[in-house]
Amino acid sequence: MINKVNSKSFMSIALAAMLAVSCTDLEIEATDSLIDESTSSGGIFNGVENVESALDNVYGGFNRIGDQQNIYALNEVTTDELLVPTRGTDWGDNGLWRTLHQHTWDASHPHVLNTWNDWNSSVFLASEIIDSRSGASAAQQADAKFLRAYAMWVIMDLYGQVPFRAPDEGPEINPTVFSRSEALDFVIKDLTEAIPDLPSRGPDAIESNNRASKATGRFLLAKVLLNAHIYRGTAPDNADMAQVISLVDEIAADGYALQEGYFDIFKEDADSETIWWIPTGVGNRIWNGMHYNINSPDNGGGGWNGFSTLAEFYDLFEGDPNSNYIGDGQEERRGWVPDADTADPETNFGIGYGFLIGQQYDGDGSPLKDRPGNPLIFTKEFPGLIGNNEVTGVRTIKYHPADGGSFRSHEIVFRYADAYLMKAEAMLRSGQDPTNMVNDLRILRGASVLGSAVTEQDLLDERGRELYKEMTRRNDMIRFGQFTRDWEFKNPEAVGDETKNLFPIPDNALLSNPNLVQNPGY
Repeated sequence: MINKVNSKSFMSIALAAMLAVSCTDLEIEATDSLIDESTSSGGIFNGVENVESALDNVYGGFNRIGDQQNIYALNEVTTDELLVPTRGTDWGDNGLWRTLHQHTWDASHPHVLNTWNDWNSSVFLASEIIDSRSGASAAQQADAKFLRAYAMWVIMDLYGQVPFRAPDEGPEINPTVFSRSEALDFVIKDLTEAIPDLPSRGPDAIESNNRASKATGRFLLAKVLLNAHIYRGTAPDNADMAQVISLVDEIAADGYALQEGYFDIFKEDADSETIWWIPTGVGNRIWNGMHYNINSPDNGGGGWNGFSTLAEFYDLFEGDPNSNYIGDGQEERRGWVPDADTADPETNFGIGYGFLIGQQYDGDGSPLKDRPGNPLIFTKEFPGLIGNNEVTGVRTIKYHPADGGSFRSHEIVFRYADAYLMKAEAMLRSGQDPTNMVNDLRILRGASVLGSAVTEQDLLDERGRELYKEMTRRNDMIRFGQFTRDWEFKNPEAVGDETKNLFPIPDNALLSNPNLVQNPGY
């Protein structure tokens, strides 16, 4: 919790979000700034009343990562990894999902607006804790600096500009706006200062690893540095790449390592890979692509039959291109579909792991049907983003309802395989050969080794195979220069449009802060 007087700037941000929904002309009036002047301090910031409660509040806001909309949609549905086709009238939503996949979004898109408001508010709330008047301990300051760095990185990465308001600056003061390179320096400084005072924890501390540690700080700093040349508009810097390698080595020194048994990583149990998880429900990750009639023992409403993947992404994995039943030669990460012999109501409910294609089965091994009574056979192909029936599209699932329930609160944000591949990439970008590293991972995942030296394309593909649906794809594709390439159903006019590497600044933000400038192309 934060006290009322400390909330005045945040409430202005929140009100701006409401204005975007409730107003059509987006005119900002002087009376639109909501300020609570009811306290004896007259609205002057004197520090948060309870630092630990304020930290809990900021951490609680990070649970928004578990949503299928907003930050998740901007990082996944805008790529070749996920799409949400309209099926009859289902998932039409006035084109909300289609425009993301087509790269035809604009500054009024609600996911663009909500993500902007959500993560800017987290920056502000963390800044209140960091302010010396709050009296936070060194450990609490480090926690808040990590959270602020993550939130500011989100805005920097997605929008390229970051507004910043000090805790005691009221709505009459237009927030300062950091350029992308200025925000980069700010984030690096926060993380560099935070890491020494964050606790050291290894993978066995599963119950505590929903909060920041030295490993989470090092992971985020490595991620930021790996992308720093994108944010600066320069070539990759060898010093940055060397630091990425060093940071990943320090994470490994805390005991983190690659985990054998790919889908076991996504259970609630302790494993060697989970660096940071958040207590948000994983139901969205399970049910948004599952068919209405798929077995759903603790989800009475059944699946939602939306999210799918493109055939070209599915084809990145080894195995039979038209089947994913056990024994079709697929690597472990592509998963498997139970058939009549392998469906089991106790161990898998008849629901597969990974990529679901072809005939689907119930827990007793009987073949399922769609609602009109046809065989429930997921197909690779779509007629388009509209005009789909119930079975078009390969579905994906990593968090399985048999592994702790459909709505368990345990979603991974950082894991070691990502750090491992960041190190491999940093090696490649600084002239070293990470082929053996990549092959070690591929062997662990049941894939054949690469027969020649690893290339940038190999690394991008490997990251896609390892980290699908983990909110990394957009960032990766931009770093490898492929976010603007063509893929199925993208608007032809958007192909090659580098302005789509950034999202637009929301309309209401431009009206409320004249220091912001709309990004090119919008």
